[in-house]
Amino acid sequence: MSARERLTDALYGLGWSTVKTLPEPVAVRLGRGIADLAWKQRGKGVRRLEGNYARVVPDATPERLAELSRAGMRSYLRYWMESFRLPAWSARRIADGFDPEDLHHLTDGLASGRGVVLALPHLANWDLAGAWVTTKLGVPFTTVAERLKPETLYDRFVAYREGLGMEVLPHNGGSAFGTLARRLRDGGLVCLVADRDLSASGVEVKFFGETARMPAGPALLAQQTGALLLPVTLWYDDSPVMRGRVHPPVEVPETGARAEKTSVMTQALADAFATGIAGHPEDWHMLQRLWLADLDPARDPESPAKGTP
Repeated sequence: MSARERLTDALYGLGWSTVKTLPEPVAVRLGRGIADLAWKQRGKGVRRLEGNYARVVPDATPERLAELSRAGMRSYLRYWMESFRLPAWSARRIADGFDPEDLHHLTDGLASGRGVVLALPHLANWDLAGAWVTTKLGVPFTTVAERLKPETLYDRFVAYREGLGMEVLPHNGGSAFGTLARRLRDGGLVCLVADRDLSASGVEVKFFGETARMPAGPALLAQQTGALLLPVTLWYDDSPVMRGRVHPPVEVPETGARAEKTSVMTQALADAFATGIAGHPEDWHMLQRLWLADLDPARDPESPAKGTP
């Protein structure tokens, strides 16, 4: 393990061990202070966030983009402060911390016994939404996690999410798709963050007018298992309660080859994600390259072919 990896692991460990003991108002102020400091330094993540917001809000002035990126960093640090503190939250605090609209799409789908895939973008706090599902609804679910370096950091994230009642599979494990399919065929719930492709098998979609690549997994799982595919979007307001919406099901097309069906369904997910992101762009925590034009090394020599992890 390199010195940088040891430092990264130590900082996350400090967050989970220390921040969760702080009074909530203190944690809120700390998160906002760190966010503002990071925003003022204008590192790569902040500049990338601003570039992504420029596509979401194409008529925004430079001043408006700066306002959005500052709000975006505050939202991002709110996510981290909440995540560090979630293991210490009571069941009541978790249950009161999220208020989703149109929840009947999820509860009706689970009651039908056919299994449900929830697909989310990187909006607000998806970990809180997951903890709410396991705590408030009492429904366990399975998800996947990207392999992180160092391995000890990945282990921390797995232990954290398992402590919230989630079954976590490694993203690069060959058996992950099969396990997810089995859970769905048993009538279970699968939750996947699905607005950024981490493989070479993503589906090209039109996203805010330009081409991006998103994971094929949610659509393929729905096709192969008969599970219901539901987009979910999340956002913050000025209260301590996160808001959200469960969108209507993305149906499997009646005709077409598997690849064609997957393309249509993934585009429908992208369109649902776009409605949530357009409504609350500052809560979209996309500090990485997403659109294919940004992944093209010919346009940006510093850009790796597959973006940043």
